[in-house]
Amino acid sequence: MSTVDSFGSKGKLNVAGTEYEIFRLNSVEGAENLPFSLKVLLENLLRTEDGANITADHVRALAGWDPNAQPDTEIQFTPARVIMQDFTGVPCVVDLATMREAVKELGGDPKRVNPLAPAEMVIDHSVQIDAFGNSGALERNMEIEYQRNGERYQFLRWGQTAFDDFKVVPPGTGIVHQVNIEYLARTVMTREVDGALRAYPDTCVGTDSHTTMVNGLGVLGWGVGGIEAEAAMLGQPVSMLIPRVVGFKLSGSIPAGATATDVVLTITEMLRKHGVVGKFVEFYGEGVAAVPLANRATIGNMSPEFGSTAAMFPIDDVTLDYLRLTGRSEQNVALVEAYSKEQGLWHDPSRDIKFSEYLELDLSTVVPSIAGPKRPQDRIELTEAKDEFRHDLKNYVSHDADAGTLDESLEESFPASDAPSFTTGGTHVSDTDREPPKYSAAHGGAGRISSPVPVKMADGREFELDHGAVTIASITSCTNTSNPSVMLAAAVLARNAVEKGLTAKPWVKTSVAPGSKVVTDYYEKSGLTPYLEKLGFYIVGYGCATCIGNSGPLEAEISEAVQANDLAVAAVLSGNRNFEGRINPDVKMNYLASPPLVIAYALAGSMDFDFETDALGKDTDGNDVFLKDIWPNPVEVQQVIDSSIDKEMFAKGYEGVFDGDDRWKALDTPAGDTFAWDPNSTYVRKPPYFEGMQAQPEPVKDITAPASC
Repeated sequence: MSTVDSFGSKGKLNVAGTEYEIFRLNSVEGAENLPFSLKVLLENLLRTEDGANITADHVRALAGWDPNAQPDTEIQFTPARVIMQDFTGVPCVVDLATMREAVKELGGDPKRVNPLAPAEMVIDHSVQIDAFGNSGALERNMEIEYQRNGERYQFLRWGQTAFDDFKVVPPGTGIVHQVNIEYLARTVMTREVDGALRAYPDTCVGTDSHTTMVNGLGVLGWGVGGIEAEAAMLGQPVSMLIPRVVGFKLSGSIPAGATATDVVLTITEMLRKHGVVGKFVEFYGEGVAAVPLANRATIGNMSPEFGSTAAMFPIDDVTLDYLRLTGRSEQNVALVEAYSKEQGLWHDPSRDIKFSEYLELDLSTVVPSIAGPKRPQDRIELTEAKDEFRHDLKNYVSHDADAGTLDESLEESFPASDAPSFTTGGTHVSDTDREPPKYSAAHGGAGRISSPVPVKMADGREFELDHGAVTIASITSCTNTSNPSVMLAAAVLARNAVEKGLTAKPWVKTSVAPGSKVVTDYYEKSGLTPYLEKLGFYIVGYGCATCIGNSGPLEAEISEAVQANDLAVAAVLSGNRNFEGRINPDVKMNYLASPPLVIAYALAGSMDFDFETDALGKDTDGNDVFLKDIWPNPVEVQQVIDSSIDKEMFAKGYEGVFDGDDRWKALDTPAGDTFAWDPNSTYVRKPPYFEGMQAQPEPVKDITAPASC
């Protein structure tokens, strides 16, 4: 609450008959010259000025920001809200519960302990891909999830009912960051303060590093540690230096063969090379208006990978259109527009904004890419992927014999006929009416890399595994699952592949973990779900899965073959992180790729594959099929988007979002204002922080050494 208004900034804004209290930026000299992100910070200081922690000097220092100076002025940023995921957010809720216990023991009212800033938790990090490749995978994975996490879920459900201003999105709903941009984010917040309805920019901190995804919606926010998040919940500000701001100019448009994922991998490579740690990145220029909101969110999501604190897009008509599409009220949309224009937060590409540093990308120069095998900034053009894989492989092959014969063995030819087209209907299903086919991870024309290892599965599948075999192909992570352009491109590619008679290789663990149920809805409405499932890409859960290492185990026979022969196999995922050892303990090499390329690599079955010269298989007439033959036409993808996604879909998808399914409702949850701690629990225990605490602290005493010292 602001107790001081040194600049006379407090005023009124009337929007469609509703009056809001605001703190006008134009009351401070120099505010109009600031980048968008710093204007948001400036409003924050004006609104929270108290004459002690936040003073008029802090406001002047920010308004007079020198883009060329090194950061040296510390300010206090007070986030409007806190967003949490279940793993990193649980300690915050445990501490609140412990505080209630302490207040009760001291004779106070425990119900007075609540978050002072709105706090929302999305349970999305607990689902693991144990079941896959069949129609029952989603249900089975959720059953296992509740078995593994029941005690934690009971605690969180108690918190959901006990605390004010704390909401929980139950399991099976979506990924925290996608739920944030599709539903939770306000863009402009409102809150009643001293009898007045106050409007101010939506800002947040989150207990997940990819909180920056919401930057694409014009919301300033980033990931913090649990202590900072808990402090923000209790109304305490975050200390930070006034940052340098890197202006990133966008121009042109994405070419037909490239995707938003290729754009973000290119930007990640550029910014990592430039150096943006501790800085804000802000996108500007005429090209910004041509970037769809989903693409903006995809770029914002990768901010931790290129190292910036935030990666901001300003508010414009694209923002408003997205708010309408995702079911925000017309009053909210009108407020966002009126407030941002009144405060100079509306994107004006004609203004010459001063930044600390400058970069520029012509989107028309972006080409299809992947990144790997262990860092998100190591971008590889798809045309060079096979050569780069072979170059990197020597770092993963530990046997001297293998390493010594690599170059020679790569020259050996492997006939394409050894990899026939055969539909299994999913990676777990075998054909009982015919002799099981034999496949090899050494693709036709590519040549064996070493000596392939024969694998015979319990269900009759037989194949050979080699270095570079793609053992995991997963459409997962908030980076892309919020983006219909790439999600539907993947589905169209799947349809084209199935119609050509192509199948995923039988050693590939395939999965789709959407960021929200809306994805499933538009897959169903477009009629493309059966084609994804025909290639084994069934829905396995709604949450952050493969990208955080919840890929689940490889099938036992494959895992044994990999370990026994020290094979350097690969994962291809549409995520944001691919660090070595992160995705799966059996998988050494990990590559980030767009959702359609994830499917393409499942068809290829190997990283030792050149999509330009190597055929994915043969069609029903015996003709070679190449990636170019099945690559989705962007015009068709846009047509599918236009016909398959509407406002009602989001309204339905988020109806009763905090209620949960029957499993959540059936949890045996403790009742009461304080939590019923289980002394035998090995997971949720009452912390000892407040044991022995008295209502009045004891007087401070000198610390003296014992006489014997």
